[in-house]
Amino acid sequence: MAISLDKLVGFHQKALSVRSNRMEVISGNLANANTPGYKARDIDFNKAMKSAQYNQGNQGSLVKTHDKHISGRSQMQAEIEFRIPTQADTGDGNTVDSQVERNNFLDNGLRYQAGVMMLTGKIKGMKKAISGGGQG
Repeated sequence: MAISLDKLVGFHQKALSVRSNRMEVISGNLANANTPGYKARDIDFNKAMKSAQYNQGNQGSLVKTHDKHISGRSQMQAEIEFRIPTQADTGDGNTVDSQVERNNFLDNGLRYQAGVMMLTGKIKGMKKAISGGGQG
């Protein structure tokens, strides 16, 4: 019986990728908290994961326009959207709320760490299954 690593870790790998991308976007927001006219952005994690599941169901295959082109798989696209402001305009057009960004950064970081722990557990379980669980 063949073991599919994509089935074992695929979802968790995609989730970690989205979380990592989201961390970069939130970091950019924090870095630009005092930049006039800067608009806060974010990645909708649930929407990105639904997109990943849809692409997985369609095998994410790319259309080849020539027989000699290499077959490939499309990457999950996490759409970056502008965040709806939660604070009154301060007059400079900047929509970054530092407290909200810090909370989102911490929450996303904790969820990323939890995802790493789950993925580590799956890999340890697979190693245990392959090695026979330590029985010898």
